[in-house]
Amino acid sequence: MSNVTHLECSACGTRHDATTLQNVCKSCGKPLFAVYDLDKASRSLTRESLASRRADMWRYREVMPVENDDNIVTLGEGWTPLLRAERLGSSIGASRLYIKDESLNPTQSFKARGMSAAVSVAKELGVKKVAAPSAGNAGGALAAYAARAGMEAHIFVPRDTPRANVVECERLGAHVTLVDGLITDCGAEVAKRKGAQGWFDVSTLKEPYRVEGKKTLGYELAEQLDWELPDVIVYPTGGGTGLVGMWKAFDEMEQMGWIDSRRPRMVTVQSEGCAPIVRAFEEGKRFAEMFDNAQTVASGLRVPKAIGDFLILDAIRDSGGTAIAVSDAELIAAVDEIGACEGLFAAPEGGACLPALRVLFDRKLADKDDRIVLFNTGAGIKYLEVFQ
Repeated sequence: MSNVTHLECSACGTRHDATTLQNVCKSCGKPLFAVYDLDKASRSLTRESLASRRADMWRYREVMPVENDDNIVTLGEGWTPLLRAERLGSSIGASRLYIKDESLNPTQSFKARGMSAAVSVAKELGVKKVAAPSAGNAGGALAAYAARAGMEAHIFVPRDTPRANVVECERLGAHVTLVDGLITDCGAEVAKRKGAQGWFDVSTLKEPYRVEGKKTLGYELAEQLDWELPDVIVYPTGGGTGLVGMWKAFDEMEQMGWIDSRRPRMVTVQSEGCAPIVRAFEEGKRFAEMFDNAQTVASGLRVPKAIGDFLILDAIRDSGGTAIAVSDAELIAAVDEIGACEGLFAAPEGGACLPALRVLFDRKLADKDDRIVLFNTGAGIKYLEVFQ
């Protein structure tokens, strides 16, 4: 069933074999992308065929990277609601405002998409042990899908990770190590130990397939909006795989003739306490420098150095978008505002999108009659310490 032809480096273009385990490019160390025979895929995957397909992310089976259906590891991830936020929109003057609510995924965050895809391919390629650093939600997702696949999961998280995430990982049978430091320090621990322990590293964009799960966000948006992409996407960005994945999906859909060349303006949102992408964008750089002393209550945004920084920045600039930093006080207040208007208990990361949208309006970077999609990437219930 897989239409993957090969893996290709997103930076230098070096071709890699898709039938063996791969992490990053052997030539330059940058992320690898799966490349598909889209002509072949489009013979059976059509816009019309979707009406009768399963209501999860595997509805786009022909552009997913698993060969044998028996190796798909799923808990029903994807096909989350795209909510028309009329009351919230009315309160800020946005006439066509939507929220893509990823909190309804298994393990209550968008991380389920990426881990379903990554663990499925790992299973197909014979992996028995997986490992990853996490700010919280990715760890819970990896623990769940590894358990479902019968794999060992080894998860490294900062010691101050929200308690709900740690408990979730432990209850799902994962081996959890608390690290004094940030997610980058956790990643260093995985890198140091994985060879001796026989772990396959499924860190963000350090293997090719989490982004394949995340790209289904783009397919769903197009389908849910009747194949007309929004004008603006406001996306909370830590490692940035969701934004990068959507950008990849838009290109694939155009090649298959599903959409035209128009793209949404991609807007990255970060916390003022950890804003490496915002700083690099403002300084006109393609690569972001390490953000020292990173701090934010939105743990998913506390990524001081993302391996896919250039991919995020390329998508922002190519789309005519921008990057905005908001304060922790603003994003927490926004969680309350979204909740009171729409009945949605957003994660702090999702809350960050609302003050960012106000900045877009203030700077005349978005019109109030634009069709705008905010992303809530997870469930606020996992961050109870933040709201006490």
